Amino acid sequence: MSIPILKNLLPFLFLLILPVWSLTSNSTNESFLQCFSSHLQHSNSSLELVFTKNSSAYSSILDFTIRNLRFVNSSKPQFIITPFHESHVQAAVICSKKYDMQVRIRSGGHDYEGLSYVSDVVPFTIIDLVNLRSISIDIENESAWVDSGAILGELYYKIAKKSKVYGFPAGSCPTVGVGGHFSGGGFGTIFRKYGLAADNVLDAKIVDVNGRILNRTSMGEDLFWAIRGGGGSSFGVILSWQIRLVPVPPVVTIFNVQKTLEQGATKHFQKWQTVANELHEDLFLHVVAGVANADSNGTKTIRLSFTCLFLGPVEKLLALMQDSFPELAVERNNCTEMSWIESVLYYAGFSTKARLEVLLDRSPLTDIFMKAKSDYVQEPISNTGLEGLWQRLKEKEQSQLILTPYGGKMSQISDSETPFPHRFGNLYQIQYSITWDDDKETQENLMWMRRLYAYMAPYVSKSPREAYLNYRDLDLGENNKNNNTSYAQASTWGLKYFKNNFERLVHVKTVIDPGNFLKNEQSIPVLPS
Repeated sequence: MSIPILKNLLPFLFLLILPVWSLTSNSTNESFLQCFSSHLQHSNSSLELVFTKNSSAYSSILDFTIRNLRFVNSSKPQFIITPFHESHVQAAVICSKKYDMQVRIRSGGHDYEGLSYVSDVVPFTIIDLVNLRSISIDIENESAWVDSGAILGELYYKIAKKSKVYGFPAGSCPTVGVGGHFSGGGFGTIFRKYGLAADNVLDAKIVDVNGRILNRTSMGEDLFWAIRGGGGSSFGVILSWQIRLVPVPPVVTIFNVQKTLEQGATKHFQKWQTVANELHEDLFLHVVAGVANADSNGTKTIRLSFTCLFLGPVEKLLALMQDSFPELAVERNNCTEMSWIESVLYYAGFSTKARLEVLLDRSPLTDIFMKAKSDYVQEPISNTGLEGLWQRLKEKEQSQLILTPYGGKMSQISDSETPFPHRFGNLYQIQYSITWDDDKETQENLMWMRRLYAYMAPYVSKSPREAYLNYRDLDLGENNKNNNTSYAQASTWGLKYFKNNFERLVHVKTVIDPGNFLKNEQSIPVLPS
């Protein structure tokens, strides 16, 4: 279904609510809808904002941004609310709290465990921000305001239409929603130069649990700190973000050099482990590992793709690579110069000659079942460790590792500057993922992923074994459904995501939402009153 997009609406808007009432027999539902209606500012216009299971558009709206087929048949929300204005978000929060309705907040729907649209506790409501997607670019002041419901592709497109020499350090997948990405940290191909998306947030507007709209000044620095990497859904509904645009050169350079095990991939990876985080901050060289055919007989091998984005011309890149990583033997014909926005297309999987409008497509790129996990590596993995890793990857053709180098700007920012703590001392991050096409394969693939993760324990960070919030993983632990999760219990997953910042997040949560209204399986808990 095509979701209508209306911009610059005044805070009026009523909804087509009487037909919904007529289909709803439960008195609590009717009371909720009456509450929602009473908190809107009315006009002569009508617009459908609330969808129930009886609404004809309910399923298409719910499924539109489900990115992982594991959750298509999970519990369904009582209501889906699609605000067009901040006052609609206020009404949704106030009435959900009044009627003890769990709330899930969805922008792009990429949550790896579906927590932005699935709940084990019912009834619940989804506040779907798909229509809150305004973007205002201010090149003169090197900043922009972007609504949480916008996707990264829309943000990059808007920046490129205003300037060829500005960008933003966020992720490479264009359909990721701004709201979840920024509030969990958000890294991309230029984060070694400029830090995370969250490191470049200047201000934000949020609806708190009492329905108040707050900005940086009125929310205070503690809450502003918490939402820049601590996950926004524990603290409120973030409406929009003011971000700092960053300069990019008119010409950048990419290359992709591939090596199989038979071509010495392990030896090259060993060198990569020692130099990738030490390379010039303008140079981003990550590795993607996956299964490939070694010969025409179908013998399986592992292929490593060494893919680079360099913020500058090819000659300077070749000199840096010759100095730091001559073994990879990168040559001029491996490299392609382009603009920064063309590199965005490249890393998104599009042709660099594609029209920029492809970045505006919000449709899912694939319909897949998937499971992912993450790790941080602080010492190079031994040959023995890598051999075992490659053998395990060969067991599943649709498995993949993305290995992202740290260093540069990331090593210069304090672990406590934002809730995202994975800074100095990390060589690289690992994202493990596996995809499949049939639900019957789900349990087998989940167990395979858990065995792989267990195998990697000796080779990655310890005490805690760190993980990235935006690669959500419920295997790390879950909150109780009865709302009384202790600090100690939540620490099993909280310390992995946030390390020492977890305690401060809990204190902020306790002040902002003492009743723990905004909660999910891995939301920040509150301290006992």
